[in-house]
Amino acid sequence: MERKTFMYKIADNIISSLGFTTEENYNAIKKGITGIKYYEKGTFNLPEPFMAALIDKERLNDEFEKLSQKNCYTALEKAAILSVYYANQKSKIDVSSEKTIFVLSSTKGNVEQLEIRQLEIKHEALIPNFTSQIYLWRTAELITEFFGNPNTPIVISNACISGVAAQVVAMRALQSGKYDHAVVVGVDFLSKFIISGFQSFKALSPELCKPFDKNRCGLNLGEAAATMIFEKEVKKLEEVKGVKELKGVRLVAGAVRNDATHISAPSRTGEGSYRALQSILPPLTSNLKPLTSHLLPHLAFINVHGTATPYNDAMEMNAIVRAGLQNVQVNGLKGYFGHTLGAAGLVETIISIRALEEGIVLKTMGFEENEQLIMNDEQFSLMVCKENMKTDKKYFIKMMSGFGGVNAALLYENIATNNTN
Repeated sequence: MERKTFMYKIADNIISSLGFTTEENYNAIKKGITGIKYYEKGTFNLPEPFMAALIDKERLNDEFEKLSQKNCYTALEKAAILSVYYANQKSKIDVSSEKTIFVLSSTKGNVEQLEIRQLEIKHEALIPNFTSQIYLWRTAELITEFFGNPNTPIVISNACISGVAAQVVAMRALQSGKYDHAVVVGVDFLSKFIISGFQSFKALSPELCKPFDKNRCGLNLGEAAATMIFEKEVKKLEEVKGVKELKGVRLVAGAVRNDATHISAPSRTGEGSYRALQSILPPLTSNLKPLTSHLLPHLAFINVHGTATPYNDAMEMNAIVRAGLQNVQVNGLKGYFGHTLGAAGLVETIISIRALEEGIVLKTMGFEENEQLIMNDEQFSLMVCKENMKTDKKYFIKMMSGFGGVNAALLYENIATNNTN
């Protein structure tokens, strides 16, 4: 897809059940700590118990009050604003510049405001009127207005691939030459509406989810806000003239493919996911050397969507084998912070980048036993990572899929480039 322009990741942040910084989240995952907990019936006024990973709302409010005393933001908006603020403490770009574009990724946004509005109608106004904030465009506006950014933000709401698709859109925005930086923020919070929807699909696991395990039975939901700040790599190179080496992580290629199989069920053959993988793997050229013919030996891992639902994981397995990647290490991260919906593509990309930089393939929490796949009379199983392991390879692939037959894939590279300028 986008093979001519790279994006250089210069800062990030994660707010989740595991912590309010990327470091807190990453260190917890390395130690094998999960933020998923059991919630009794009555939580969110639901008649059934469930497993999920929820953000500490008291801490969220306390942290936001240090930043602003305004009471016009929902919890979801507070989390998104805090995440952007924390990320930019590292990059210190001018977020108010017309050369900075904001991209918001969310699947549900402030859907809980609909429930609150119903209470207002029945019991008078219980809280400030947030009615307009049920619209994603308004949520995105409030986030950019907080930072004084004059541009119309881009909203990506494309089921579970939203966070990955947002990175592809950011790449296109930087490629256009109109912007120097892209701030990509993904956020979703849980509510009665969301959880009951997944319960109606019989898609939730009554225990910790088991991504890619043969005995998996469903997913756990989670809450998160995550931010990635990007700039054009060429600008980064110009700024470090005279420096012998450049280090960092960049997005090399990204693709979105829709197989339109079914409104909620994935393609059994993984068609769209396979096509997304195909698109990021053909010959690519960097300032180092041709990549693809030598890519496979340097591919550290594939970070899968890995919802732990029976059909999703089987579909991804099909796509990986069809793409000839069955001998690459595979991991899934949803056993640590659940399926964070519109934030998932960003949360899992950030954690994968940190692992690549440290030379680690993270284990798949909840995975115990491989499933076998038979294709063209041959039997396959994936190399699902069961324990943290070291790697000296410099690429990883991020995969995502979602309702409506949407699929996406990214190829990231950990670079160490000799600068001869």
